[in-house]
Amino acid sequence: MTTAAALVAAFCLPASAAEPPSDPYAPAREIVADMNRIVTPDGVQETFVATLGGAKQVVNVRGTDRDNPILVFVHGGPGAVEMPFAWTFQRPWEDFFTVVHYDQRGAGRSYPLNPPKALAPTMTLERYRDDAIELIELLQERYGKRKVVLMGHSWGSFVGLAVALERPDLLHAYVGVGQGIDFREGEKAGMAWTRAQALAAGNEEAVAAIDALAPYPMAGPFTIEQADGWRKYAMPYGSLLYNRPPGETLYFHQPRLSPLYTPADRKAWGEGSVFTVTTLWPRLADVSFADVDRVEVPLVFLLGRHDYTVPSPVAAEWFEEVEAPSKELIWFEHSAHMPMFEEPGLFLAALLREVVPLTGGGQASANVDQKGS
Repeated sequence: MTTAAALVAAFCLPASAAEPPSDPYAPAREIVADMNRIVTPDGVQETFVATLGGAKQVVNVRGTDRDNPILVFVHGGPGAVEMPFAWTFQRPWEDFFTVVHYDQRGAGRSYPLNPPKALAPTMTLERYRDDAIELIELLQERYGKRKVVLMGHSWGSFVGLAVALERPDLLHAYVGVGQGIDFREGEKAGMAWTRAQALAAGNEEAVAAIDALAPYPMAGPFTIEQADGWRKYAMPYGSLLYNRPPGETLYFHQPRLSPLYTPADRKAWGEGSVFTVTTLWPRLADVSFADVDRVEVPLVFLLGRHDYTVPSPVAAEWFEEVEAPSKELIWFEHSAHMPMFEEPGLFLAALLREVVPLTGGGQASANVDQKGS
């Protein structure tokens, strides 16, 4: 839910006249690639294309030891791929997990691989859920694993929770980051928070613009233009990144240095993001897990205290009531929607403390013991 159409240019930073074909960032990407290269004998570092639900999707796998548990990251958006950002925070995870990213159908590097017109009718939560299930089954066979840890972020947290409900047998645990529960209620809470911030700041323009969106989100059309209509005011108040106003951060420039994304890939990402979020958003209006009272896998929620992109209080309220074999909610006090980037050390510590034990030990637990000794 972080790629409202008005933000696509900031996220994707496609090649343009200001960025010559020679790509001035290529030398920096080579440095990042070398720094993050997996060199251990039993490590894995590969990118491949998998066909999931009839759609070709790009998959990236990295880890220092194949015996470690697999962690599958389901990115947000719709269309907000995490692969080109992961180089900034993921490398320490790879000592304890084999980390898998995939660009979902219609997103990022996967966008050019499938005809958009053929893809559009398939774009539903259920199809994205089933894509994730097919990917997990592929990873089981490819790497000889019985179960994986599934981490869903933002829009991906709806996909991830749907997988946990449909196929708990595939998962050691489900980890929700920027967790969404109910699209309409999330939009309502985010708009109310943003309006309150604007009112306190004397921003009459923002208050009027948000009021003008009514009856959204509870009735009427449910479009990305309406979602953008309040998010553009929310971001300067820290709904996405805590204490990092959009005009004062280079966060969105990180993909320029990603070894996994060329200028052409970033351009495709921008085009795919607009296509995906415009097509999918109206179909999500009534998606809700509010009535779910039990999940059959351990739950770990990692929530930013200041997250009002996907308002964390909505997730926390649901988490309080839901039953699961075990559950743990961790608050990140200086984070909004991106705690893995905003508080990376505490985020890693939470994974080691709360998630690794749920995988049943193995090399990852040995690694934790070694790092702590």
